[in-house]
Amino acid sequence: MGAELLERVRLEAGLSQEVLAARAGTSRSTLSAYEHGRKSPTLSTVDRLFDRAGFDLSAEPRVHFVEHARRRGRPVFVPDRLWRLSLTESFATVVLPRSLNWSRPGAVFVLAEQRARARCYEVVLREGMPDDLRAYVDGALLVDLWSELVLPRELRTLWQPLIDDVVR
Repeated sequence: MGAELLERVRLEAGLSQEVLAARAGTSRSTLSAYEHGRKSPTLSTVDRLFDRAGFDLSAEPRVHFVEHARRRGRPVFVPDRLWRLSLTESFATVVLPRSLNWSRPGAVFVLAEQRARARCYEVVLREGMPDDLRAYVDGALLVDLWSELVLPRELRTLWQPLIDDVVR
């Protein structure tokens, strides 16, 4: 279990080490050791810590990306399945890195607004690497927007089978 995951869960729950340790029946120093990788908790301990922080411990299918060369421009990365972002990530306000949004650096995308989310997804699908896609694109929201997105034909053709698999 990644130490950073346990810390992230605690922070997202808005809990101090002291509070989570007390809720889970362990010491703050032991929790700190788990979060810093100095000790390895058992799976049942991780489950208890997650539960007391208000999270479920679950496994999700790994997403694999295939790189497709294009006639012009960057390659396109197409996943073997779609993924979901948290609600906070799905509807965040984001400024894409310059490596993605080089034509409009500093542009703000309010993902809670459908039109802005569509423009953001267009940029990320055209320019993004796998980590970018996983950070900014929610699979269900992509499927919902798919017919409205303005994308190069080559990119749309590569992604279409994945979209079709979901809507069948």
